[in-house]
Amino acid sequence: MEIQFILNNKQVTADVGPDTLLLDVVRSLGCKSVKCGCETTNCGLCTVWIDGKSRLSCSVLAAGVEGRQVMTLEGLEDEAAEFGRFLAAEGGEQCGFCSPGFIMNVLAMKRELDNPGTEEIKEYLAGNLCRCTGYMSQLRAIQKYMAVQKEKGGKEEYA
Repeated sequence: MEIQFILNNKQVTADVGPDTLLLDVVRSLGCKSVKCGCETTNCGLCTVWIDGKSRLSCSVLAAGVEGRQVMTLEGLEDEAAEFGRFLAAEGGEQCGFCSPGFIMNVLAMKRELDNPGTEEIKEYLAGNLCRCTGYMSQLRAIQKYMAVQKEKGGKEEYA
Protein backbone atom coordinates (compact mmCIF):
# COMPACT_ATOMS: atom_id res chain seq x y z
CA MET A 1 0.00 0.00 0.00
CA GLU A 2 1.11 3.54 -0.59
CA ILE A 3 1.27 5.97 2.33
CA GLN A 4 1.92 9.68 2.44
CA PHE A 5 3.23 11.56 5.42
CA ILE A 6 5.39 14.55 6.28
CA LEU A 7 8.99 13.61 7.06
CA ASN A 8 11.17 16.40 8.42
CA ASN A 9 8.77 19.01 7.05
CA LYS A 10 8.65 17.48 3.55
CA GLN A 11 5.78 15.51 2.03
CA VAL A 12 6.90 11.95 1.20
CA THR A 13 5.34 8.83 -0.26
CA ALA A 14 6.35 5.27 0.54
CA ASP A 15 5.19 1.86 -0.58
CA VAL A 16 4.78 -0.31 2.53
CA GLY A 17 3.48 -3.71 3.47
CA PRO A 18 1.02 -4.25 6.32
CA ASP A 19 3.86 -5.29 8.64
CA THR A 20 6.46 -2.70 7.60
CA LEU A 21 7.94 -0.81 10.54
CA LEU A 22 8.35 2.95 10.51
CA LEU A 23 12.02 2.43 11.39
CA ASP A 24 12.64 0.70 8.07
CA VAL A 25 10.72 3.30 6.07
CA VAL A 26 12.50 6.37 7.48
CA ARG A 27 15.88 4.70 7.00
CA SER A 28 14.98 3.85 3.40
CA LEU A 29 14.12 7.53 2.92
CA GLY A 30 17.63 8.54 4.00
CA CYS A 31 17.22 9.15 7.73
CA LYS A 32 20.23 7.20 8.96
CA SER A 33 20.11 8.74 12.44
CA VAL A 34 17.26 6.34 13.22
CA LYS A 35 18.85 3.04 14.19
CA CYS A 36 17.86 -0.43 15.34
CA GLY A 37 19.80 -1.25 18.47
CA CYS A 38 17.85 -3.91 20.33
CA GLU A 39 14.76 -5.12 18.44
CA THR A 40 12.95 -5.17 21.81
CA THR A 41 11.89 -1.49 22.24
CA ASN A 42 14.36 -1.07 25.11
CA CYS A 43 17.22 1.10 23.84
CA GLY A 44 15.74 4.32 22.38
CA LEU A 45 18.01 4.35 19.31
CA CYS A 46 15.04 4.42 16.95
CA THR A 47 13.35 7.45 18.55
CA VAL A 48 11.42 9.76 16.22
CA TRP A 49 8.68 12.28 16.85
CA ILE A 50 5.22 11.57 15.53
CA ASP A 51 3.10 14.70 15.64
CA GLY A 52 5.60 16.14 18.13
CA LYS A 53 5.68 13.21 20.58
CA SER A 54 8.62 10.83 21.06
CA ARG A 55 7.93 7.34 19.76
CA LEU A 56 10.02 4.26 19.15
CA SER A 57 9.87 3.74 15.40
CA CYS A 58 10.63 0.04 15.82
CA SER A 59 7.23 -0.36 17.48
CA VAL A 60 5.15 1.68 15.01
CA LEU A 61 3.70 0.25 11.83
CA ALA A 62 4.46 2.53 8.91
CA ALA A 63 0.83 2.49 7.79
CA GLY A 64 -0.02 4.23 11.09
CA VAL A 65 1.73 7.45 10.07
CA GLU A 66 -0.45 8.09 7.03
CA GLY A 67 -1.09 11.86 6.93
CA ARG A 68 0.96 12.52 10.07
CA GLN A 69 4.18 14.41 10.79
CA VAL A 70 7.34 12.44 11.50
CA MET A 71 10.52 14.17 12.61
CA THR A 72 13.98 12.64 12.85
CA LEU A 73 17.27 14.14 13.94
CA GLU A 74 17.92 15.12 10.31
CA GLY A 75 15.04 17.57 10.62
CA LEU A 76 16.42 19.14 13.80
CA GLU A 77 20.09 19.53 12.90
CA ASP A 78 20.69 23.04 14.27
CA GLU A 79 18.92 22.39 17.55
CA ALA A 80 20.62 19.00 17.89
CA ALA A 81 24.03 20.52 17.23
CA GLU A 82 23.43 23.08 19.97
CA PHE A 83 22.68 20.37 22.53
CA GLY A 84 25.54 18.26 21.13
CA ARG A 85 28.00 20.98 22.13
CA PHE A 86 26.80 20.70 25.75
CA LEU A 87 27.09 16.91 25.57
CA ALA A 88 30.66 17.08 24.23
CA ALA A 89 31.70 19.69 26.80
CA GLU A 90 30.63 17.35 29.60
CA GLY A 91 32.25 14.24 28.10
CA GLY A 92 28.88 12.68 27.39
CA GLU A 93 29.57 11.95 23.71
CA GLN A 94 31.73 8.94 22.97
CA CYS A 95 30.96 6.48 20.19
CA GLY A 96 27.84 8.41 19.18
CA PHE A 97 25.75 5.37 18.27
CA CYS A 98 23.04 6.11 20.83
CA SER A 99 23.25 9.90 20.51
CA PRO A 100 20.54 10.51 17.89
CA GLY A 101 17.76 8.80 19.86
CA PHE A 102 19.00 10.32 23.11
CA ILE A 103 19.11 13.82 21.61
CA MET A 104 15.62 13.39 20.14
CA ASN A 105 14.29 12.67 23.63
CA VAL A 106 16.19 15.55 25.24
CA LEU A 107 14.74 17.96 22.67
CA ALA A 108 11.25 16.52 23.23
CA MET A 109 11.69 16.85 26.99
CA LYS A 110 12.66 20.51 26.54
CA ARG A 111 9.35 21.08 24.78
CA GLU A 112 7.23 19.13 27.25
CA LEU A 113 8.63 19.86 30.71
CA ASP A 114 9.12 23.19 32.43
CA ASN A 115 12.30 23.29 34.48
CA PRO A 116 12.61 19.53 35.15
CA GLY A 117 14.55 18.37 38.20
CA THR A 118 17.11 15.59 38.24
CA GLU A 119 14.59 12.84 38.94
CA GLU A 120 12.22 14.08 36.21
CA ILE A 121 15.09 14.08 33.71
CA LYS A 122 16.13 10.57 34.71
CA GLU A 123 12.56 9.31 34.43
CA TYR A 124 11.99 10.97 31.06
CA LEU A 125 15.15 9.43 29.61
CA ALA A 126 14.88 6.01 31.26
CA GLY A 127 14.36 4.29 27.90
CA ASN A 128 17.64 5.53 26.40
CA LEU A 129 20.52 3.10 26.65
CA CYS A 130 24.15 4.25 26.44
CA ARG A 131 26.93 1.72 26.76
CA CYS A 132 29.89 4.15 26.59
CA THR A 133 29.52 7.19 28.78
CA GLY A 134 27.68 6.32 31.91
CA TYR A 135 24.94 8.80 32.59
CA MET A 136 26.35 11.49 34.88
CA SER A 137 28.06 13.42 32.09
CA GLN A 138 24.85 13.29 30.07
CA LEU A 139 22.83 14.50 33.06
CA ARG A 140 25.20 17.45 33.59
CA ALA A 141 24.92 18.36 29.90
CA ILE A 142 21.12 18.23 30.01
CA GLN A 143 20.94 20.37 33.15
CA LYS A 144 23.24 23.03 31.67
CA TYR A 145 21.44 22.97 28.33
CA MET A 146 18.02 23.29 29.97
CA ALA A 147 19.25 26.22 32.09
CA VAL A 148 20.51 28.05 28.99
CA GLN A 149 17.26 27.33 27.14
CA LYS A 150 15.26 28.73 30.05
CA GLU A 151 17.33 31.92 29.93
CA LYS A 152 16.67 32.18 26.17
CA GLY A 153 12.95 32.23 26.74
CA GLY A 154 11.58 28.79 27.35
CA LYS A 155 10.11 26.01 25.32
CA GLU A 156 9.85 25.80 21.56
CA GLU A 157 6.75 24.53 19.89
CA TYR A 158 6.88 21.65 17.46
CA ALA A 159 6.75 22.94 13.90
